[in-house]
Amino acid sequence: MFTGIIESIGKVVQVENTGSNKTFWISSPVSAELKVDQSVSHNGVCLTVEAVNENTHRVTAIEETLIKSNLGKLQAGDSVNIERCMLMNGRLDGHIVQGHVDATALCIDKKDLDGSWQFRFNFPKQFNKLIIEKGSVAVNGISLTLFDVGATEFSVAIIPYTYEHTNMKEVTVGTIINIEFDIIGKYIQRMTEVQ
Repeated sequence: MFTGIIESIGKVVQVENTGSNKTFWISSPVSAELKVDQSVSHNGVCLTVEAVNENTHRVTAIEETLIKSNLGKLQAGDSVNIERCMLMNGRLDGHIVQGHVDATALCIDKKDLDGSWQFRFNFPKQFNKLIIEKGSVAVNGISLTLFDVGATEFSVAIIPYTYEHTNMKEVTVGTIINIEFDIIGKYIQRMTEVQ
């Protein structure tokens, strides 16, 4: 379980193909503090730490994860948003994020508003019942508030701190990002569909 508040930016050091899986060595400021078997969010995807070597750690994404997220596109040198799992005795500063990416979305607009940045994303239509105006979404693992919600598009605004401390500064028109919709909305949709 995560909050969508990114702790650090990691860098992909190495990518290895193993059958239909991809293994990533990531270097980050928190890598040395990780332990094998811990769950860590990478661009919003919950992955299990398999090994720790000084300031790097290793994780593997299976084929299903690679299909539903942007991790399959990662290459050495790419930036990754990193968040360790939530402590149950802490504050929930973002919203409840499971680390289970629902889909990817395409950045179709980016505006520099001289003090903030506004992004617009296009997402698969089958998920449009899961978003509402001023609701929550995780974009590459970042807890953000939706606005200007359409049938297949939504916008988010980024403050300077988030822009500088996440990989959103590297998102441009044409970039594919991971999205996880709010778990509460998923349960409500399920309850209304199954009678």
